[in-house]
Amino acid sequence: MHKQKRGERFRKYLNTEVQVEYKACLYFFCILFFYCCYLLFQKVYAASILHMAEMIFCTYAMGYVQICLLGNFDEAERFGIKELLSAMGCAAVYAFLSYACGWFDKKIGVTIGFAAFLLIGYGCLFLVNRIKRGAETRELNAMLEAYKKDEKRRD
Repeated sequence: MHKQKRGERFRKYLNTEVQVEYKACLYFFCILFFYCCYLLFQKVYAASILHMAEMIFCTYAMGYVQICLLGNFDEAERFGIKELLSAMGCAAVYAFLSYACGWFDKKIGVTIGFAAFLLIGYGCLFLVNRIKRGAETRELNAMLEAYKKDEKRRD
């Protein structure tokens, strides 16, 4: 019994880690894309490794916040007020961190644009997750139907 509980806790922990990894990769890409576009518009062709390290650290930390404290809002069934407020809060935290770390040279306009870009990103990821869930549901239903047909043939 104790071994079974430990195994279940480990699976839950592992599931959370995979979800955090997924979010960290996606949001790091979004942040890095915006950062690189910003640098290109400044005619700067090299990115700061320190800034990238800060970005990936922030995305991992925010991944845990999103999953453990905010109910994994970007993977919710619907995008209501609670999810919108969560997305706005996360975008605001990222904007604050970008300003504090100087990712965009502490330019307020760019920082606000970054926050808006992240809000759009949260909305897009919500839609992608919804489409993915729908496709997985259809696939599971098809597998269930095939299993039922196979069971009827055996009877």
